[in-house]
Amino acid sequence: MSDIYILSIDTATPLCSVSLSKNGSTVYELVGDEPNMHASSLTLFVQLVLEEGNVDMSQLSAVAVSKGPGSYTGLRIGVSVAKGLCYALDIPMIANNTLEAMFSGFRGLSTKADESTLFFPMIDARRQEVYTQVFSLNGEIIEETKALIVDADTFNTYLENGNNLIFFGSGADKFEELFSSQSAIQIQVGFDTKASFQDAISFEKFQQNQFEDVAYFEPFYLKDFVVSAPKKSPLL
Repeated sequence: MSDIYILSIDTATPLCSVSLSKNGSTVYELVGDEPNMHASSLTLFVQLVLEEGNVDMSQLSAVAVSKGPGSYTGLRIGVSVAKGLCYALDIPMIANNTLEAMFSGFRGLSTKADESTLFFPMIDARRQEVYTQVFSLNGEIIEETKALIVDADTFNTYLENGNNLIFFGSGADKFEELFSSQSAIQIQVGFDTKASFQDAISFEKFQQNQFEDVAYFEPFYLKDFVVSAPKKSPLL
């Protein structure tokens, strides 16, 4: 059987990342964190990752993309580029929930966790709100993806049930001070999603023919995009 090369794209957060995998293992990855770089850098990242991985575009078996939730603009850019590649190369597209990919990547790290531990990947949705999903240690989904406004009492039910909680992702960092006195809550600061977290998931989906309809696929925004009206200047 020929090797399966999958190009993965993640533009769901301010980070822009592209990875190349071979049979589910990451070959090469580029991650950039310059502001608003998705539109200007994504196609360049694709080119560089393929060059560094010594793989021609014609060798790709599929393109995977982080479908959201996340940044409205970022998701649109990532999905647009993924669709374009799939159309041009006549290959299938794989879409992955951003939070599930984050959990997959985080679980690969060494963390102190047991059967009572619940994992909360979090993507910043501004102010006190995050996009999150809840997983058990073995990967079971305890709560589906949702937008959540967080305050000091949000997680009391879990704590009262004796759960230890681990928060990670761009949305978790801002709650470090809020939950500093909670010994049962661990916040992994500085962790963010990236394209390579999709690699193993995408390979499994490829083997199971879990592909998207490229023509009709839309990102998983979770919330409608809201345009703020400009403030009116006071009359002189």
